[in-house]
Amino acid sequence: MTEFKRILFVGVLLTGVFVVPGMLGGTRVMNQPKRLLFVCVENANRSQMAQAFARIHGGALVEAYSAGSRPRGQVNPRAVEFMKEVGYDLATHQSKSLDALPDVEFDVAVTMGCGDQCPLVRAKRRLDWDIPDPKNLPADQFRAVRDLIEGKVKALLEEL
Repeated sequence: MTEFKRILFVGVLLTGVFVVPGMLGGTRVMNQPKRLLFVCVENANRSQMAQAFARIHGGALVEAYSAGSRPRGQVNPRAVEFMKEVGYDLATHQSKSLDALPDVEFDVAVTMGCGDQCPLVRAKRRLDWDIPDPKNLPADQFRAVRDLIEGKVKALLEEL
């Protein structure tokens, strides 16, 4: 659970910082949430799931976004179904274009292995994850891709 506290840190009183006990195995103190962007072509499967996992596991420490170079217009109903299995309602998400993103510099921009480069997106760091598109995969393989994405998001959050 995220708490908002005043913290005495090396003799300096800090106000307005986030203290997150136990997040991924430790306590972290941050002034500003990290901005994470996940991009794939349709913004209907992989990037949507990555955004959801960043919100689940990053909480108040991250601002997670997703977008696509050629958005499909809706999130894949299968992605909604398989994310429901892990307790996240992806039905509240919308497929959106890169143009819909806020005009900010992202701390990390992650492409999902779909060939998108996103040259107009400002980011301090860029990653490309080679993740297969689960759109037409059988259910067990779709779940495996979902779980792979969760693992990669958790590892990314540990690095921040």
